Amino acid sequence: MKRPAGDWTDPRVERLVGSFLRVGVVIASVVVLAGGTVYLVRYGAELPEYRVFSGEPAKLRNVSGILRAALSLSSRGIIQFGLLLLMFTPVAWVAFLLFAFTRQRDGTYVIVSSVVLAALLFSVVGGYLFN
Repeated sequence: MKRPAGDWTDPRVERLVGSFLRVGVVIASVVVLAGGTVYLVRYGAELPEYRVFSGEPAKLRNVSGILRAALSLSSRGIIQFGLLLLMFTPVAWVAFLLFAFTRQRDGTYVIVSSVVLAALLFSVVGGYLFN
């Protein structure tokens, strides 16, 4: 077994991954909470219409629309942006693991991480490619 390069030991990588995931989830949660608070302040007194289901508007069904809505401080846009952050946290986590395994020169895990990252990225952008 090869020795990890530099400071990239298994315990250090495990601590970094744990911190990375915690920070990602906390940031996403804070963004969703902020959007929910803004939504309740603006629309909390309105009575919901339960007879007809209406999903998210079309502008909030793609990344660019969500970013535009969040930047314009739309409460629904902020909530959707928080959910995007939550969704991309594991993708960034696997990308970090790929980097860490590359630094450790662990070929098996580099290959496994590459395959997992490719599958995650394909699941995110595959709908755009094949529509």
